[in-house]
Amino acid sequence: MASSRAKRSKAGPARIDVDCCIVGGGPAGVMLGMLLARAGVQVAVLEKHGDFLRDFRGDTIHPSTLQVLDELGLRDAFLTLPHTSVSTLDAVVDGTRITPVDFDSLHGRNDFLVLMPQWDFLDFLAEHAHAYPGFRMRMNTDATQLITEDSRRVTGVLATGPDGPVEVHAALTVAADGRDSVLRAASGLPSTDFGAPIDVVWFRLPQPADRPPDTLGYIDEHRLVLTIPREGYYQMGLVIPKGGFDELHRKGLDAVRVAIVETAPFLRPVVGELKSFSQLKLLSVQINRLETWWRPGLLCIGDAAHAMSPAFGVGVNFAIQDAVATANRLAPLLRGAGPVAGARSPDLDAGCAWVQRRRMPPVRAMQAVQLAAHQVINGAGVQLPTPLGEPQRILLSAVLPVVQRLAARMIGRGFRPEHVAPHVRGATTRFR
Repeated sequence: MASSRAKRSKAGPARIDVDCCIVGGGPAGVMLGMLLARAGVQVAVLEKHGDFLRDFRGDTIHPSTLQVLDELGLRDAFLTLPHTSVSTLDAVVDGTRITPVDFDSLHGRNDFLVLMPQWDFLDFLAEHAHAYPGFRMRMNTDATQLITEDSRRVTGVLATGPDGPVEVHAALTVAADGRDSVLRAASGLPSTDFGAPIDVVWFRLPQPADRPPDTLGYIDEHRLVLTIPREGYYQMGLVIPKGGFDELHRKGLDAVRVAIVETAPFLRPVVGELKSFSQLKLLSVQINRLETWWRPGLLCIGDAAHAMSPAFGVGVNFAIQDAVATANRLAPLLRGAGPVAGARSPDLDAGCAWVQRRRMPPVRAMQAVQLAAHQVINGAGVQLPTPLGEPQRILLSAVLPVVQRLAARMIGRGFRPEHVAPHVRGATTRFR
């Protein structure tokens, strides 16, 4: 079996030989690293930061991801961490509360959504991944370029770590380094950008003493305000037109506070806690995807393959699904492959192509739904008569149960939920 021990020559950078090198310590990278190591693969995960503590990253853990954790025997331990469980997603539209998503309709023990800071989720995954001897995570290690053989097959990456430059050589390199992926840019793989008419400004506000039931967001004819509940505060999102952040600055912070309270009046007692533009963090919304996710020796997954909008909070869960599909298909080919795939190269390439064929249809479908949602949001929102008249209430009561079930399936499980294969999960863990 290939060794993951770093070796340094006197004349050059340290060298690490592994079966698989994963660049990016986000949900896709850490989950894939854990799954491969669990299946006996020697893995190095490179993360350019020193920890996972970064605000305003996706933090919704959907039923599909809970199911994966369940299959790995990690669900119950995961749920001991501080979190908020949500069985429905409510929205207030022009003062009328509706429940468009009801996860109870999914049935089973994973019929709810978990809100948890992403850093806690990643710490949890990394802690369990380190239990496997084949798993190695190198923090503060920034991959800067691909190493190629004959300018074609990728055989690893050159990175800069705490002790200087390091070369990581592997049969397969996986780019899981997000929407601004260095490896994707270096690969030359063509991508399609579908554009997005909106951006999101993220910030925090404390929860008022007289708080309403947990609500995903408030929408009216002017704007959408997201109110994601956390322990003692809301992670807030203000949806603005694409490129509108400078205009927000020009209008001033008072105008921002007024806009928030106009759409979500219950925040009036706490909106004064927004004291500086430094509290506002801009997320430039992107929807794009690679036309081809791989080239010989390299596979892109997660946001590196397909940047998702924050709409419906599915980004983390699609990244996890990519990781599961990749481990299921490639773990047997990578186990013991070492830094040179040799005769297994054609099989690895075919496996990477299989991952794209499997994961592209659900990605394409969800991105189409997100683009449609953006057009609704950008077109001055949704307007309902307030209060609802008797005919509207009858229509809503008839249509809503169907919408709730369809939305729960689409958002909670996705268009093609992945399950951990027996050769990855082991014989002693739960599978339902």
